[in-house]
Amino acid sequence: MKTKEDIIELIETDIGMMDILRAAKTLNLPDWWICAGFVRSKIWDHLHGYTERTSTPDVDVIYFDQNSMEESVEKGLEEKLREILPKVPWSVKNEARMHVVNNILPYTSSVDAISKFPETATALGVKLDEQDRVNLTAPCGIEDVLQLKLKPTPYFSKTEELAAIYEERVVKKNWKSKWHKIEVFHTY
Repeated sequence: MKTKEDIIELIETDIGMMDILRAAKTLNLPDWWICAGFVRSKIWDHLHGYTERTSTPDVDVIYFDQNSMEESVEKGLEEKLREILPKVPWSVKNEARMHVVNNILPYTSSVDAISKFPETATALGVKLDEQDRVNLTAPCGIEDVLQLKLKPTPYFSKTEELAAIYEERVVKKNWKSKWHKIEVFHTY
């Protein structure tokens, strides 16, 4: 596995992932993506030779809509998705309001928000186009995820406070216990 096309093919051949993507697409959300662990875990599972997918605590659906900023809208969207696929742990967030939660400057788009995720290997998103083909965004590149490197994004390297959040996540998430081949990079 070396290219974006390889990642896309890996996802397109996973029936469960495609069902999840199709369910999210039914919401017709502006600038939507399924991101983070949904994508990273699939790649790392493949690179570790796992035949069973590792569990993910949630499936992160993000979108960008400045005209509807209420959290209750997100909860309603999660309910709609649970009606389609009830066993999926859906999490829906409007990135147009998440800068308030994260106490940073406003995002300009969902891809801008993804670029400010804590880890480069997690700064990934996928969605379906009009022909149900998988689109992949990787604002921090795909090299780290494919080389099994866990590093902070440039955004999370900017300040000591952000670097500390990255370091806390490394400990809390304990990814190395699931994917023993990954190399963890620290900010100190």
